[in-house]
Amino acid sequence: MSSIENGPIRILVVDDHTLFRRGLTALLSRDPQLTVVGDAADAGQALRKAKELQPDVILLDNHLPGVNGVDAVPSLREVAPQACVLMLTVSEDESDMLAALQGGACGYLLKTMEGDELTDAVHRAFQGDTIVAPEMMGKLVAAYRGGSTPSAKVADADESATKSSSGDSALSSLSPRELEILRGIARGASNKEIAREYGIVETTVKIHVQHILRKLGVSSRVHAAVLATEHGVL
Repeated sequence: MSSIENGPIRILVVDDHTLFRRGLTALLSRDPQLTVVGDAADAGQALRKAKELQPDVILLDNHLPGVNGVDAVPSLREVAPQACVLMLTVSEDESDMLAALQGGACGYLLKTMEGDELTDAVHRAFQGDTIVAPEMMGKLVAAYRGGSTPSAKVADADESATKSSSGDSALSSLSPRELEILRGIARGASNKEIAREYGIVETTVKIHVQHILRKLGVSSRVHAAVLATEHGVL
């Protein structure tokens, strides 16, 4: 994955609605650190464009003609292995979300989100975060606890971190501020939203998040949210 210092984050937009693609391109272009390098109307076009352009982030709708977006994720990851695939869809179906994450997507977002939330999500995905829409977080946690998420993308932390005793011990090592921020993560809040809620700068939140992940022994915000929910942090 390239760094922002080497140029803006390069994005491929995949959606079957021309007006939506144009509107999304205009929205993302407001951020000087983002640039849309191409778009596609179906999975076949997306595969060709992804192979040719090698984008940093692929924004992928699910309801595409022919092959659904979630079914195209593994192939997109194969032709553009360095790209983050972010689902951006109207589907709140749990099976779609789980299929996308299992296939290698780095996030599952809903089209009801605000524009600034989307640009923030693109930055977070580029930096290695797994991002799930707040409306879907409860479904993901429930599925994870029920053992129906086999994806290492979601459950990539050491197995001991999910055991009750070790989880309690790890949580007890968090400071009061870190616990507050963990609650925000479990609600699906972005760093910007957490910073606004507690009156601190976003950079400070990012540092706290890094400390939280390290102390909990996990490598993604989603797994931290699962652990927090399992142990009643909310």
